[in-house]
This record gives sequence, C-alpha cells and structure tokens, in this order.
Amino acid sequence: MSKYVETPSPYSHQPQLRQTKSKTLVVGLTGGIGSGKSAASDWFAQQGIDIIDADVIAHEVVAKGSSSLRKIQKKFGNWVLNANGEMDRAAVRTHVFTYPEALIELESITHPAIREAAKLQLAASTSPYIVLSAPLLIEGAEAGLANLCQRILVMDAAVDIQLARASQRDEQSVQKIKAIMVNQLSREERNKHADDVVLNDGNLTDLYLKLEPLHQSYLTLAQQLKFAAD
Repeated sequence: MSKYVETPSPYSHQPQLRQTKSKTLVVGLTGGIGSGKSAASDWFAQQGIDIIDADVIAHEVVAKGSSSLRKIQKKFGNWVLNANGEMDRAAVRTHVFTYPEALIELESITHPAIREAAKLQLAASTSPYIVLSAPLLIEGAEAGLANLCQRILVMDAAVDIQLARASQRDEQSVQKIKAIMVNQLSREERNKHADDVVLNDGNLTDLYLKLEPLHQSYLTLAQQLKFAAD
C-alpha cells in the first residue's frame, strides 16, 4: 500500500483511499523530527491547499480561559497555571513525563478537543483537498486524527539528516533530539502505515520535485471524490 515517491512517473498506479465518507480529500501529513514536515506543508500551502496544523490546534484548545484548560486545572490543580493564567507548559510537560498515567489523563481532555477543532476546520475548508499535519498522527492516533484522513503521507529522512536539521533549526542538543526520537516510531514502522512516502534527503528543490506528482495525484483523487458525491 505504501510507495516511495522519488521522481514523477506516468505509470504510477491509481492510489486508493482509506475511507470515502468525506466529500473532500484529506491527506494526513506526518514524519519524524527533522524530516521536513514544515517544508512540505509550506509547499502545499503555496499551491493553494488549506493546511490544518494539529500543533497549532493543540495550543489553541488550551489557551487562557478555554474550557479545556479549566478541565486540566480542575484535574491537576492550580499549579498548571502560570501567573498570567495561562498553562505552564514546562511544568505540565515535566509532570506527565514523570507520571505516565498523568499523560493519559491529560490527553483524555485535550485529544477530543483537538479532534473537534480539526473537524470544524475541515468543514470550513474550500481548497481542492486538505492537508492535516500532525507529528504524532500514527504513533498514538493523535486525537483520532488519522481516522479523518483518506491518505497518509510520511516525510522520511535518514537519522543523521534528521539530527542535523533539527539541531540547526531549534538549536537543541543532539541528546535532546534523540530523546524526542525515542518517543516516536522508527522510520520503518512509520513507513509501514503510510500510503505515500517521500524520502527527503536532499535540498528543497529536490523535495518540491517529489511533491509535485503527489499534488497532481491528490487533485485527481479529490475530483473523483467530488464526482462520486454528486
């Protein structure tokens, strides 16, 4: 079911959809740290495709005064808030890393909110198809977002390339980046869950050449969905 996208090919088989309940094609975009998700997302946006970013939504659903933040405060205590009444992300992050059961409790509050917010954005989209970007789309079925997608596109890169990109971008230590990678699926396991895999081991020009045929394929699939729904 998975396929690597290296160069455009006129002989590619017609891709299949995971589910066809939606009238609009939703492509789930994911990949490990430093794999190029942001670069791919930016390119799709430049083609006029609406991007729904799970990371952005995850921040929005726990914004100051939100119902989700009030639930988190009630569940864990006032210490989850900083002096400004916003969520103390560093404190919460440390807590859930120390107590794994706390992460489950936290996600039981945030994940449903993330999913509902994503569904609202999907419904409001007007582009030919939609890209739903989520770093942990596959790992924990992040907020059930994978179930909203008809295709899953994985950005792939060698571990040394991931480390180099992530350390340059975020100025994090290699040790910290490796710790993040430990909590993500391996390249092999992640790719098994993909419908499309882009090996992003070159420069941006190389990446864009690999994304272009996928874009055309998705446009065709989106048209087929639209006609089938009419």
